[in-house]
Amino acid sequence: MSNEKILHVLTGPTAVGKTARALRWAEANDAEIVSCDSLLFYRGMDIGTAKPSPAELARAPHHLINVCDCREQMDITRYIALARAAVDAIAARGRRVLVTGGSGFYLKSFFAPVADDIAVPPELRAEIAARLASEGLPALVAELRALNPAPQGLGALDIANPRRVTRALERCLASGRPLAALAADFARRPSAFADWRVQLTVLDCPREDLEKRIAQRTDAMLAAGLVAEVERLRAAGFERNPSAAGAIGYRETLAMLDGKLARENLAAEIAKNTRALVKKQRTWFRTQLPPHKMVLIS
Repeated sequence: MSNEKILHVLTGPTAVGKTARALRWAEANDAEIVSCDSLLFYRGMDIGTAKPSPAELARAPHHLINVCDCREQMDITRYIALARAAVDAIAARGRRVLVTGGSGFYLKSFFAPVADDIAVPPELRAEIAARLASEGLPALVAELRALNPAPQGLGALDIANPRRVTRALERCLASGRPLAALAADFARRPSAFADWRVQLTVLDCPREDLEKRIAQRTDAMLAAGLVAEVERLRAAGFERNPSAAGAIGYRETLAMLDGKLARENLAAEIAKNTRALVKKQRTWFRTQLPPHKMVLIS
């Protein structure tokens, strides 16, 4: 085996067949699999995420699956630390590394910097969240403008997005520096995997074929007990985690359980929203990924 450190990365839109292709490649190449799917982290979210089955997980070692309680939100900084530890351990065992999944932000961490090292104290985060609730978004935007005067100002920050505004204000207050300076520092940061060479493959298939796959997968999830899974997760408190409860398949089922969606329309709504996600994924793959190999499947 070559001494060169190579990260093999396999991605593609939802329902294209990444799991099956990844397992075959891992078995044929003595590889271990590192997930970059933003929902496979959560224990108990099995059916609605199309999580690999116990039999599939047994075919090759997997990492970063079932590492969080469903109420506990994963963040990119933690993900990078866990992924880096997994990748280094796999390499130390002399095995190949295969990263697979379709979640863009987590996927991008293997190619480019995606997080800085600014530590935001929990009490500061709680204070800003409380101010957002009591004073409203315009008050936070006004403070941000005061901390970031012209000519740099707020740059391209989406000031209508509460999450982006609160995160920007947290980082400015925690660091004592304006956004332009923070952005300049960030641009100079290396990727967390800069010492690895990445070989990227993107799977895709014709639109009509993928839409059939989505419909079939949605029907299979419902037949396997998706509604009962969501009921169990709700009882466990997973709605405290918006990343989990707002995921496709889960949010529609919650709406159905709350009487906001007719049960007979559940499958169609999940499939429709999955198709919309696939459209966004394809745009992201086309505009955000480095040069890569494209594999069309049928």
